[in-house]
Amino acid sequence: MIDRRDALGGIVAMFGAALFAPIARAASVKIPAIDTGPPSAAVFTDAQRALVSALSERVIPTTDTPGAIAAEVPQFIEKLLADWAMPEDKAPILAGLDAIEARSRRDYGVTAAEVTPERQDALLTLAMDDALPGGADFFDRFRQLVITGYYTSEIGIMQEREYLPVPGHYDGHYPYTADQKVFSS
Repeated sequence: MIDRRDALGGIVAMFGAALFAPIARAASVKIPAIDTGPPSAAVFTDAQRALVSALSERVIPTTDTPGAIAAEVPQFIEKLLADWAMPEDKAPILAGLDAIEARSRRDYGVTAAEVTPERQDALLTLAMDDALPGGADFFDRFRQLVITGYYTSEIGIMQEREYLPVPGHYDGHYPYTADQKVFSS
């Protein structure tokens, strides 16, 4: 069966030295299993939780495979921030959500969770381009959290990728096609 800790180890290799600290802590601690229950404490307000859900789905939207919401990425993010993040790790995420919310209310007159997906994309682009206070720092960390949550979920491993629990021998000439999924193990 899929072990989320093993999947986190693969994410560590993918992001390398720029890995967001709570992800690195969760992947490196030698304990039997990561508790999959609810977070030990609420990190987000209801409005922030709705915004995290909306923005997660913009980073990995539903296409021919399920998106971030179906993979329960927002719950993963809150769990990771509640149980593995230090206060200084949470601050850029919370500040970025607040900055996006303030900009949405200023520009569109409604919450960022309520605007159209195109406007959510525009708000995320402002953050990515550091046109919001602390935007680039928020965007880099948030994107890592979404990608990690998605590709360590059962949906990310089994539906987005081709799961091989015990891969065979190395074949450098394996015939891939353009529509073939990437393997995960």
